Amino acid sequence: MAVERVTYKIGDEELVLETGRMGKQANGCVYAQFAGTSVIATVCASSTVVEGMDYVPVTVEYNEKFYAAGKIPGGFVKREGRPKDKEILVSRLIDRPMRPLFEMSFGREIQIVPTCVSADGIHTPDILAVIASSAAVTISDIPFHGPVAACRVGYIDGKYVINPTFQEQEKAQLEIVVAGTKDGFTMVEGGANEATEEVMLGALNEAQKFITDMCLLQEELQKKAGKEKLPLAPLDVTLENAEAIEAEATPLLKEACFRDGKQNRGKAIREAIAKIKENHAEQLADEIQAKLFSGLMDDIQYKLLRKSILDEGVRIDGRKCDEIRPINCEVNVLPQPHGSALFTRGETQSLAVTTLGTLMDEQEYDDIDGERSEHFILHYNFPPYSVGETGRLTTGRREIGHGNLARRSLEPMVPSREEFPYTIRVVSEILESNGSSSQASTCGGTLSMLAAGVPMKKMVAGIAMGLITEGEHYERYKILSDILGEEDHLGDMDFKVAGTRDGITGFQMDIKIPGVTTEIMQKALEQARVGRLHILGIMEQCISKPQAISAFAPKILSMKIPIDRIGALIGPGGKNVKALCAEYGVTINTDDDGTVTIYGKTGQSAEAAKKAVKGITEDPEPGTIYQGTVKSIKDFGAFIEILPGKEGLCHISKLSHGRVEKVTDVIKEGQVIPVKLLEVDQRGRLQLSYIDALDEQKK
Repeated sequence: MAVERVTYKIGDEELVLETGRMGKQANGCVYAQFAGTSVIATVCASSTVVEGMDYVPVTVEYNEKFYAAGKIPGGFVKREGRPKDKEILVSRLIDRPMRPLFEMSFGREIQIVPTCVSADGIHTPDILAVIASSAAVTISDIPFHGPVAACRVGYIDGKYVINPTFQEQEKAQLEIVVAGTKDGFTMVEGGANEATEEVMLGALNEAQKFITDMCLLQEELQKKAGKEKLPLAPLDVTLENAEAIEAEATPLLKEACFRDGKQNRGKAIREAIAKIKENHAEQLADEIQAKLFSGLMDDIQYKLLRKSILDEGVRIDGRKCDEIRPINCEVNVLPQPHGSALFTRGETQSLAVTTLGTLMDEQEYDDIDGERSEHFILHYNFPPYSVGETGRLTTGRREIGHGNLARRSLEPMVPSREEFPYTIRVVSEILESNGSSSQASTCGGTLSMLAAGVPMKKMVAGIAMGLITEGEHYERYKILSDILGEEDHLGDMDFKVAGTRDGITGFQMDIKIPGVTTEIMQKALEQARVGRLHILGIMEQCISKPQAISAFAPKILSMKIPIDRIGALIGPGGKNVKALCAEYGVTINTDDDGTVTIYGKTGQSAEAAKKAVKGITEDPEPGTIYQGTVKSIKDFGAFIEILPGKEGLCHISKLSHGRVEKVTDVIKEGQVIPVKLLEVDQRGRLQLSYIDALDEQKK
């Protein structure tokens, strides 16, 4: 097999797509390289054909090898194991724009495996993986209505940057990934620091040219090395009496589809379909006829929903197109956790719980991008009972993807480590689901963090939007606010927008139709903005400012010590600091700039440890009043510890304004008394004076 390659110049580097040198037994294999980053993408199809499939059995398994960055995996096991969250997110990034372009009638399992085999730490491998995966399918013998491509767009210092480097992304006000075909974008995902709707639209327009060029590059490679496509396996039978069944089913399903409540609606639809099935039981005993019948039932519901929205502006739950379901917000619903909130919107409900931890609780990452840690963590759980079903409690790709969207939406408004030295973990438990549980997690996360005392910069809310179109050029369309699960399934677009009152912080969009117009996007973003402000208004009535930090949360104290005293605090081999941690039950962290952070389970233990640190690192200051502990009593006075390890003498003449016969007439050993440091003599000895409480009160 001849080696074929195509190239595309980007700045000073070339993007290379090559086939024929590697992975020749796969249905398609493409090696993609840009600068020092490269990906091998393969696609294989099973040899078994299943007729009449009603879904596309495609899986994407993106993976990164540590050797790509010249690293050996950390930990006891030195082999790459289960997919990391990042690999799962990139797999979803590839899957979502490609899946709709496969034919269900192909009838074979399809597996796409993009592998990052070289990483320079400068250029992101995920965009290269999308392009390589699409190219592998495009040149293969698997039928595909592609190609697709993707690019990352950053908005940096007022300018759009295509495929910014890792370093450039850190400075971006907006950073999104856009995927699509030559005809238009089909998927958008990313985050921003309160970007405007206009900036978002500009980023989408900037992305389209690069995507088109990448699709043309893949077509060029296909002309050189493309295989003849395998045949489809469409059913060559049709549903008998289809017109009569549709006429019989339509009025029954119309009545059922517009019942109030998801459970009632679902039950009514099942009963209607069961009744029709019973009337045609003999015909539907055939497996193929039964499959065709199920497809017809779905088609009828699809038509009914869309017709009602386009003709009457009425949705299946009776709402208007821009109407948002009733919202209820509660905080502090759980007694023990540091912060909790219950956010309910219609039949979608999130129990969001915030836990405050120390910096030692940060999430650490070790991958080919380098080692890093995050002090803000969000986990999303979607148990089967949330939709009234049974099943296994697992963390799958859905949980990771939805949780990442909520995390990205909230992250820009979470205070930095310096502003709030806690690790913040938010867990969203989805208790009910009927439309956009990820955005319910965003809203619930905001409420629970404020309830936990997290000083968020601004409140964040999210909303899911939908689209129903008609006509080749979308002559008629309706934009839907706060979509239901059924509207997501039967609509043309699902896009989620999260943000503050001043701009967008999170964005995810999947489009099922090609070439959505700028007019539609502008109206959809504006309708989403209005909806977001409505939700924020309701949330603000529940809580608008951070509450006091829970008594159950760890106490964190910070202080500065002279840099030349760091060694004295730590001690040889960490002896001193370890002893302090053990004595007071705290954790002490010391930075090179002299910042000492003390983490205690209680405020009392943290304060005691802070006092001990002061004793080791601070010089006693004359004129300062200390709470001292009487350590020993002599005839001539008492030795009093004013700081850990630092004692001074309070002479008998300094115990009172009057004459004192015996020291024990005034103070006892072990007593804590206020004393004033009078002076530190040339030999470093401390001279103290007892401050009589009654005397001070008179003053």
